[in-house]
Amino acid sequence: MALLRDVTLRDGLQLTGKVLPTARKVEIVRELFALGVPELEIGSMARPDLVPPMANTLELVAALTPEELSRSWVWVATPRHVEKAAAAGVRNFQYCFSVSDAHNRANIGRTTEDSLAAMPDAVRFAREAGGRIQLCLATAFTCPFDGPVDPQRVLGIARDARAEGSADIVIADTLGQAHPSQVSALVGAVAATGLWGTPEHRIVFHGHDTWGMGVANSLAAIAAGAGVVDGSLGGLGGCPFAPGASGNTSSEDLLFATRPQWFTPDTLAAMVPISERLLAELGEPNRSRTAEGSRSKAEAFEWVLRD
Repeated sequence: MALLRDVTLRDGLQLTGKVLPTARKVEIVRELFALGVPELEIGSMARPDLVPPMANTLELVAALTPEELSRSWVWVATPRHVEKAAAAGVRNFQYCFSVSDAHNRANIGRTTEDSLAAMPDAVRFAREAGGRIQLCLATAFTCPFDGPVDPQRVLGIARDARAEGSADIVIADTLGQAHPSQVSALVGAVAATGLWGTPEHRIVFHGHDTWGMGVANSLAAIAAGAGVVDGSLGGLGGCPFAPGASGNTSSEDLLFATRPQWFTPDTLAAMVPISERLLAELGEPNRSRTAEGSRSKAEAFEWVLRD
């Protein structure tokens, strides 16, 4: 059974343009952990002038306990990001760059090769801090500027010795344009390299629901060997540097589809109001079909809310 990593506080928030107060972020972290969510992505080291909602990431890190931080990931793009985040107490680093050069330049300001060449230093800093680092590959399927991405580019990076030392590999459908057979083929090919797809070196699938394939693609990824799937509350999110990208796959929808043991009707009944409150604060729509269904009048169905 794949784990859910909720990415509301990073990928979910970054397109909203609004900064949630640190205390509110702490509240959300603790609410989600209390429900049983195994892992969270809580912020980013991106420049706050470019991605304002991430400006208080290190304040959030300082407010969390070591146990909470052991289950929390922070987005980084350079060795310096890792070094700075580690000094603040971060221990789980998601080192992200794009498979396509055009998007990597727009998002990070350098070529894909430059990001990959810097990764050994990022791995070293993470290890010196006693932490873990993920290799995160954005635009693994399509690029908003260059179109389809050759799967061999993804596999070449996945096999590159400079990525050794990564705990996991994240395969990201940044634009939500992939379809299940594509996802199955690419995740399966990554797993077949023999480097990824074990509990020690997981494959993480990060999907978006732009074209309505978020849950289907995530299930295809799980069947092909992914051990973790990313989602956000109410389908919130998207990349500010990827024209055409919209929300992440809804955490509620992923949980309803995969039914981990900890996710019960009572859990859903507690999660939906948390999601609705946050989305109302941000002025964002709720894109979760599970949340919509839970508010239906189908009272004979145990998953319907009865408040």
